[in-house]
Amino acid sequence: MGIFDTLKDKLGGSNFDELEAEEGYLELDNAGNVDKGKITVHPFLLEEFDDIKGVLDSLRAGQTIALVNIKPLKDRDLVELKRAINKLKKTTDAIEGEIAGFGEDYIVVTPNFATIHRSSRQVKQVKEDATVAE
Repeated sequence: MGIFDTLKDKLGGSNFDELEAEEGYLELDNAGNVDKGKITVHPFLLEEFDDIKGVLDSLRAGQTIALVNIKPLKDRDLVELKRAINKLKKTTDAIEGEIAGFGEDYIVVTPNFATIHRSSRQVKQVKEDATVAE
């Protein structure tokens, strides 16, 4: 028996070989893993300008389509609503997503992998309205 074997027996005992063999493995906790393939459609309610932070954080994470109810903020303060929408537009441009309003009280914001269907009638009407305004 060599010096290293004697030292190993005195310091580690017989469990030393078992520990050495187990060191190559790392047990992972699968409970914390989120399926990256899933897309979440998340409703948000804007009651004040600060509520926009949650929407922006979700969009930046990349797996969320946001349905934003703007009615409470629209009824309360139009200036704050415009600020919030501008912030949403800038973030949407940064993530290369899309933003659209539907109805009077909702905005939908999608990441870059999703598109918003716009019927040709609506697009034509918007272009005509822009031409009349000039």
